Amino acid sequence: MRRSLVVLSVALFGATLALPVAAQWKWRGANGQMQYSDLPPPPGVAEKDILQRPGNTALRGAPLAAAPAASAASAPLLNPKAQEPELEAKRKKAEQEQAEKQKAEEQRITAAKADNCKRAREQMRSLESGMRMARVNEKGEREILDDKMREDEMKRARDMVASDCAK
Repeated sequence: MRRSLVVLSVALFGATLALPVAAQWKWRGANGQMQYSDLPPPPGVAEKDILQRPGNTALRGAPLAAAPAASAASAPLLNPKAQEPELEAKRKKAEQEQAEKQKAEEQRITAAKADNCKRAREQMRSLESGMRMARVNEKGEREILDDKMREDEMKRARDMVASDCAK
């Protein structure tokens, strides 16, 4: 009787030690070696190389969809939306804030283009008026625009009008 109690105790102790092994991932690495971890394999590991997943030790290389039906108790784990409504609300709020930021940025860019368009058109009117114009060069000296310089400035202003005034 005492001997069977010792054997039963040792078997129970061994089974207790084996429980954490059931919650392990097992896959074949790129070099063909077996890998064991409590974390899922890296994204580059093919589905056929995953030999064991936690909670389903009989799964051998089959895709997750082909696994036997989960029990009703583990169903909320498969559907995070049912389990975490506040997390879903936070995600939606973050998406909404991101959309608002993007809309504000688009409005800022549109306003800047409208301002640039207005300035470029004013520059074109000034250049086409034919009145005498001057500008400051790189050395800080004032120089009067001759016909070639005026034509270059008009081309630059036309390019600005074409890029910023286009709808």
